[in-house]
Amino acid sequence: MKCRACNSELSLIFIDLGKSPIANNLLQNSRENLQNEIFPLCAMTCESCSLVQLSVSIERSKLFPDTYVYFSSYSTSWIEHCKIYAERMFGFLDLSTNDCVIEIASNDGYLLEHFKNLGVSVLGIEPASEVAQAASEKGIPTLIEFFGYESALKLTAKYKPKLIIGNNVLAHVPDLHDFIKGFATLVPDDGVITFEFPHLLNLIKNNQFDTIYHEHYSYLNLMSLIPLFAVHALKIFKVEKLSTHGGSLRIFVAKESSSWEIKESVRRILQEEKDFDPRSKDVYETFQSKAIVAKNALIEEIQKLKKQNKKIAAYGAAAKGVTFLNFCGIDGSLIDYIIDLNPNKQNKFMPGSNIPIKSKDFFLKNQPDVLLVLVWNLAEEIKAQISGISDEKLKFLRAIPQLEYF
Repeated sequence: MKCRACNSELSLIFIDLGKSPIANNLLQNSRENLQNEIFPLCAMTCESCSLVQLSVSIERSKLFPDTYVYFSSYSTSWIEHCKIYAERMFGFLDLSTNDCVIEIASNDGYLLEHFKNLGVSVLGIEPASEVAQAASEKGIPTLIEFFGYESALKLTAKYKPKLIIGNNVLAHVPDLHDFIKGFATLVPDDGVITFEFPHLLNLIKNNQFDTIYHEHYSYLNLMSLIPLFAVHALKIFKVEKLSTHGGSLRIFVAKESSSWEIKESVRRILQEEKDFDPRSKDVYETFQSKAIVAKNALIEEIQKLKKQNKKIAAYGAAAKGVTFLNFCGIDGSLIDYIIDLNPNKQNKFMPGSNIPIKSKDFFLKNQPDVLLVLVWNLAEEIKAQISGISDEKLKFLRAIPQLEYF
């Protein structure tokens, strides 16, 4: 196995979470679980450039099939985040009706519709046909394809985007160089690229090991990205911290030859990363041990609740939930069902744990005593939604970064 960024040989294990199925490949029926493939879920650290990546590489067609069920529009806080970003970038770049914004991995058009409402020309690029179709139905023109150097060459004949967006996609790319070369090819001399991604620093500090799953080929920090972008004559000139996904970064990227000056925020984040360098033995050994502590704490609490004849359900049929449940060995004998607002997930089953996924209406008729919130990054939003319709005795539980009722 070689580093996706610098091609160095990999031998250092960052964390080993055993084996797990593909997180978003939900099962149509419980019997499918018997034939479900499982793969090693182990992350390695590059001792040369500090990039963290999975030890196995599953082909993208398996990870992102046409029936891919992740739709971004089901979180109200995320939609608000995108609206604010669009309005800010509209002013920051002085966008007008003559300008074009392109988003890579545009999902169901949740972000581009805000730019469209501001009068800017937009184009989405999304490989999963079902979510791309949802975007088209909103009036967001969307190309159904994986983005890379070849597709960028074709796009340059027609588009000169002032802004290119890559939110929560950089980690999902097996060939980082081809992907980044595509951005370097498509962005004009005065253009800007922004990426958002969960920050490896927060993953380590806040015990967010459940955000490791097969769709995330890489786990990112500035230390590894700055030299990677430099290979393609791109520079990171500004960084913003975000609260999304448990703590993310938004990086601003432009051509090295552009007039954008590198801001102090870049140096500041690099300095913060030094104390949580994934190449440090103390860092990766502590991270592994904290994951095991979180696993044991949840199992112990669930076993205690079951002895008290308490009914337990969970909220959020998200990828992080698949990782956590499979790492803990928790199945339908311990958790009755999982609520999810996305109708494309309802009446299916979680891979590995085989727990049925139900709607909010099902929850109202079958209320549990304890609700385990698997999507801990939206815990407060979920509690606010559920508290107004649930029995007042319902207890809310989360296991990341540590076990607690909230």
